[in-house]
Amino acid sequence: MSVGPWPIERIAEWYVRQPWIVGASYLPRTAVNWTELWQAESFDLPTIEQELDWAQAIGLNAIRTNLQYLVWRHDASGLRARIDRFLGAASRRGLRTMLCLFDDCAFSGREPYLGAQDEPIPGVHNSGAAASPGREVVRDRSRWPDLERYTRDVVAHFRDDARVLAWDLYNEPGNEAVFTRRVGPDPRGALAPRSVALAEACFGWARVERPEQPLSSGVWSRDWPTTEARLLELSDFVSFHNYFSLEPLARQVAQLRSLGRPLMCTEWLARSLGSVPETHLPYFAAERIGCFHWGLVNGRTQTHLPWPILDGPAAKSRWHHDLLHADGTPYDEKEIALFSHWCRTEARSSG
Repeated sequence: MSVGPWPIERIAEWYVRQPWIVGASYLPRTAVNWTELWQAESFDLPTIEQELDWAQAIGLNAIRTNLQYLVWRHDASGLRARIDRFLGAASRRGLRTMLCLFDDCAFSGREPYLGAQDEPIPGVHNSGAAASPGREVVRDRSRWPDLERYTRDVVAHFRDDARVLAWDLYNEPGNEAVFTRRVGPDPRGALAPRSVALAEACFGWARVERPEQPLSSGVWSRDWPTTEARLLELSDFVSFHNYFSLEPLARQVAQLRSLGRPLMCTEWLARSLGSVPETHLPYFAAERIGCFHWGLVNGRTQTHLPWPILDGPAAKSRWHHDLLHADGTPYDEKEIALFSHWCRTEARSSG
């Protein structure tokens, strides 16, 4: 039988035992999407280990990454083994991992597929992004029983694994953006209601396995207040995305604080929008909000480029996301110094 969210007292006790959580939402530079990360033929552990060395050197203590349902469907035991190797690589470097099972961000405009992935389109942010399980499957309830098997299999396997920090069960449910071409409204209607229904089901499936780690799904768009309210009701801790400057970030935090649950900002860092380390790291530290900036190393996702809606000279004058070049050198040495300062200052105070 499924159970509801953790009582506030339980999640508060869990959170106070954690250090200040500061990490990156992560894909290795050699992967254009999550499929390329997790397939056996393209799983690049040497690069992952090198990049996690760099994350450790900066002072990060956490990593957030997405899984790919289609890889599990094709090779469930292989995917579990590769997750285990990833968790081991992170843990040996003092990094705990937040795992995400579902994601609607199919910015490529394609359904996910196995095999060699398309090369990134020059000049386009995240042109190869593939959703999990894919928007077609989200719309087709007849295929959800297999999503239950996927959810329960992965959560059951890692339910008491101390290397797993938490589960971010569904990334940006209802996101219908496509970055590779112009698209109009889907004649079948908005994706969001189907995504919320799948999120509700996913939380129920995961809770059947009684994981020792908390569950969440981040609120990310103010356009759908009903969607956001439901995700907050389902979650053990409050996770949210905010790519804006300090003032709107602080307003959102003030609203979310009213729920009485710990907060983690699972996506931030958009330099041209004012989401920058200089202002945000000291704020997150002072408020003890866990935070995961988008992008560690610049690579095949090309997330240093702006979103298409920001396609102007000002946005292109600075990297959008990411901290490091492919050789590990900083995009901005002052930013890395800030990360190291705040990570180590908070580590000393937590210790």
